[in-house]
Amino acid sequence: MINTLSIVFPLFNEENRLPKLFKEIKKFSKKSKLALEFIFVNDGSIDNSLILIKKFKKGNIKRINIKIVHYKKNKGKGYALKKGVLVANKDWILTMDIDLSVSFRQIDFWIKKRFIKNGSNIFFGSRLLTQSNIRAKKYRVFTGDVFNILLRLIINDKFLNIKDTQCGFKLYKKHLAKIIFKNIKENGYIHDVEVLIIIRKKKFTVYELPVSWTHKDGSKINIIQDSIKMLINIFHLKLRYKL
Repeated sequence: MINTLSIVFPLFNEENRLPKLFKEIKKFSKKSKLALEFIFVNDGSIDNSLILIKKFKKGNIKRINIKIVHYKKNKGKGYALKKGVLVANKDWILTMDIDLSVSFRQIDFWIKKRFIKNGSNIFFGSRLLTQSNIRAKKYRVFTGDVFNILLRLIINDKFLNIKDTQCGFKLYKKHLAKIIFKNIKENGYIHDVEVLIIIRKKKFTVYELPVSWTHKDGSKINIIQDSIKMLINIFHLKLRYKL
């Protein structure tokens, strides 16, 4: 059962998306019965992201528990999540994307449907489950399918045993999240795969749960360049963990 929750947002140059996120945080905080902590990890933004976050925190200091992690040089999503997870204090830790491709309502749905069961400590949102509701452009679906095929050609599918490694909506029991993220080395987008590898190596149990996921424009991912980098890094993971 979830009573307290830390929510970690990695971000880089997101001044345009932050106002909507702030509104949704206010709504969620007002309705939720959970003791909440919101952690913004500013991954070297050079726009007004940090200013906006500080202003939001100051304006809601008595109502919303907000932490800010900031450093000057952009390091990557994996690095940002690691920094956020390591300062989280609540019993459960949720990582999610700042574009709200999966909304706060998803965690309420998981709790309401009793998907979070005793003895289960790690849950990955999965866009590839039949129960999931996905709204995405065809090219996004295609590139995702290609990535999954290549991933399973490089790394043993039986070892991964998860349909969707890249969905940003993931829930961990705090002590397990701390162990996992303390050990990750990948700073970029492929950190999700390393997280799963560490989970398997540590013999932790992970379950996939359905999500409502909507593609949002404005992604920082360069389909060609970042895809090549991700493939190279998958090979590095294969060698590092001797898979």
